[in-house]
Amino acid sequence: MLVAVLAAGCQRSLADTDGAFYSATMTTRVHCAVNLDSSADTSFDSIDSGLDRAHDRGEIVELYAHHPGVTVPIATIEHVLAGAQSRQLAFVTYADLAAGTAQFPGLALSFDDTSVDAWIGILPLLAQYDARVTFFVSRWKFLTDAEHGELQQLAAAGHAIEPHTVLHLRAPDYVEQYGLDAYMANEFQPSRDVLEGEGFATTAFAYPFGSRTDELDRALLEQVGVVRSVAFTFEGDGGPCPR
Repeated sequence: MLVAVLAAGCQRSLADTDGAFYSATMTTRVHCAVNLDSSADTSFDSIDSGLDRAHDRGEIVELYAHHPGVTVPIATIEHVLAGAQSRQLAFVTYADLAAGTAQFPGLALSFDDTSVDAWIGILPLLAQYDARVTFFVSRWKFLTDAEHGELQQLAAAGHAIEPHTVLHLRAPDYVEQYGLDAYMANEFQPSRDVLEGEGFATTAFAYPFGSRTDELDRALLEQVGVVRSVAFTFEGDGGPCPR
């Protein structure tokens, strides 16, 4: 059922981007996802190839985006949801991955940053496909009281709410300038504390820009079950995803 996709230019298909797939035999706690935003130029054919691979090999394919209707078309989100449903892929959250309860084959779809109003806007679409996704929240200081309430609505609908740092900075650069302890104290821990203070059980973390190091992985995985980086679909550049 795998779709053969010829990558345009130097871009390979999602099916050939190994970092975006997780199997039941893997023990890694560092996950990677491929960007669905329009800027990443991930075509429907490429998306379909990844969904096919997950179905055929019994894997979980990991995808992410940011602002529904702005950075990623609603049509793209629906294409992914409908494609997963038609292939009988389970909808998996990063809380499931952290707990070791994820079902295979599956789709782990996540949305990053602060577009809470837009996330609420796609709740009916997610419900239409019985989809469960993960929302990684950053810059929580800039969220309104209403948006904090909307995060509660997302969680009540079965979606996972997880931390994505305070100011959305590149972690390795921050560590190089201020040290690992400062990053954990100033960027990671407050972003987790505010969510837990509002009743969310946080068990995962997504790196801003996917930018990571092994040192950061070790420190963060003492605090959460899994971390999420990103995988690139460009030939010769797998991105920050560990190899």
